[in-house]
Amino acid sequence: MKTTKSIARLAVTAGLTAALSFGGVMAPATMAFAEGTANGSVTIKNVEGNHTEFDGYQIFMADVATVEDKTVVSNITWANDNVKAAVEGVIKDEEPTYSGKTAQDAADWITDKVTGTNDAYCVGPDNIAYKIAAAVDDLTDKKTTSAGVASGLEHGYWLFVTDAGNIGDGEAGSSPIFTVVGNTPVKVTEKTGIPTVEKKIVSDADGKEHDAADSQIGQDVTYNLYGTVAENFDKYDTYFYQFSDQISKGLTLQSGAEVYLYDSVSDAKGDLTHKTGQKITNNFNQSAETVDSTTGAKTTKWTCENLKDVSGITKQSCVVVSYKARINTDAIVAGTESNDNTVILNYSNNPMDKDSKGQTPPDKVKDYTYGLKINKVDLGTETALDDAEFTIQATGADDDASKGLYVQEGGSLGTDAHKFKTANGGVITVPGLDAGTYTVTEVSAPSGYAKVDPFTFEIKPTMKADDPGAGLTLLGSTLDPKNQNDKIIAGLTDGNSGDNKLTAKSDSEKDSDGTFNITVGNTKQINLPLTGLNGVTFTWIAGGAVLCVGVAHLIRSRKRDEGSEE
Repeated sequence: MKTTKSIARLAVTAGLTAALSFGGVMAPATMAFAEGTANGSVTIKNVEGNHTEFDGYQIFMADVATVEDKTVVSNITWANDNVKAAVEGVIKDEEPTYSGKTAQDAADWITDKVTGTNDAYCVGPDNIAYKIAAAVDDLTDKKTTSAGVASGLEHGYWLFVTDAGNIGDGEAGSSPIFTVVGNTPVKVTEKTGIPTVEKKIVSDADGKEHDAADSQIGQDVTYNLYGTVAENFDKYDTYFYQFSDQISKGLTLQSGAEVYLYDSVSDAKGDLTHKTGQKITNNFNQSAETVDSTTGAKTTKWTCENLKDVSGITKQSCVVVSYKARINTDAIVAGTESNDNTVILNYSNNPMDKDSKGQTPPDKVKDYTYGLKINKVDLGTETALDDAEFTIQATGADDDASKGLYVQEGGSLGTDAHKFKTANGGVITVPGLDAGTYTVTEVSAPSGYAKVDPFTFEIKPTMKADDPGAGLTLLGSTLDPKNQNDKIIAGLTDGNSGDNKLTAKSDSEKDSDGTFNITVGNTKQINLPLTGLNGVTFTWIAGGAVLCVGVAHLIRSRKRDEGSEE
């Protein structure tokens, strides 16, 4: 995005004899130099990240030479009559008693008034030179650099400012650059530094900041935004500063966001608990959340209209926004996608124009969640079975706070042993799990079936946690059926029934969205004798009754026979 601004608001100082303070001296008027020479050149090197060009304006013409390593300037004259009138008008506004008549007089006055220059030939926004620059807008010929080089320049005093129409996104304008142009080529680096922004996610696995991590549905995840300011921050009169942060629809921003100020980025990153940072939350306005109707992504902005109002800000400072967002049921299950979250920094990018703003490239972090599907079947027929109940416990969670908790409906964790029941074709679907080991226990089998013993399942992602190229590189798992290999398999059954043994279908361990499949087969219980069922009890009772009747009949028969013998 290019912005075109008036050079009157860009430009900075007219006629700077302050260049003399960079080692130049005035030559006696009797020294002779070639007049009207146009062989000067200026090369301005961009700072890293900038690709801007520069507009040059000649304020004074002069004879310039180098004598014994010193810049010698003589015969100073105005660039033209219009420049003369404009500059003298500014001088008289500042000092009504000014009585100078010549270009030399004006140069002497400017030398006395223009202060704050440095080795990069830059001045601050409160300098009188800004007024002079605005006054000479369009009154003198302009030379625009190509690849940072302006050549064929007449000797004299030149002012270079960033070409406003050439400032792109992620770039910043330089402070004004003054130089004396003569036979010797001038080389200078622009005085600016592009602000940067970085977003980090605090991983629950190691408590450190990364560019990619995984989380559980219902978990509050900490995000930190790190912003820097321009190298020439002190040259701005006002400095707009705004974090524009976007979270995916799978996250819900929580209340309590804070903004902190640190002396440097290293100080900020060394204090993840924000104990030493200066809290400046009140200097920022947090916007209401806006939602993208297409993607569901949600954007929140933290804005400071003028960072110059914040005490303690320097060019080395780091501003940090820290907030928590909760993983919700809209989170994407890790397959080929992640829950992406980005931040952009909007900032003042031109010290000569308070309305000109730049924008950093977005910085992204990635959060992953994982899914599990338990499929329940008859071990013999391999048909689906509803009404089996399971609990899922995070016995080997990747963070201490989650260990021992139970997975709840929707994927969050809690202390209650929630019972999942197979339905709609013998399936339990659990989204939003974190990496780690889970113990699955069948607490109730379908009527007429025997339960399986508890078994464990581990989600094992391979993650490149930090940029460049941060993200999930491999999503694996390990199933431990606890010596029930024929009844519990990783994947879906191949459908070959009748052998009372489950065999996994090829490439069925995960669905296309990354959800893991586990199939559990139950053995059907059959009512046969000697199995301890009620029918066996009745048989024993009936048999005992028949035996008793037979014994009684035998006793009566013997007594009758004994009576007959007598």
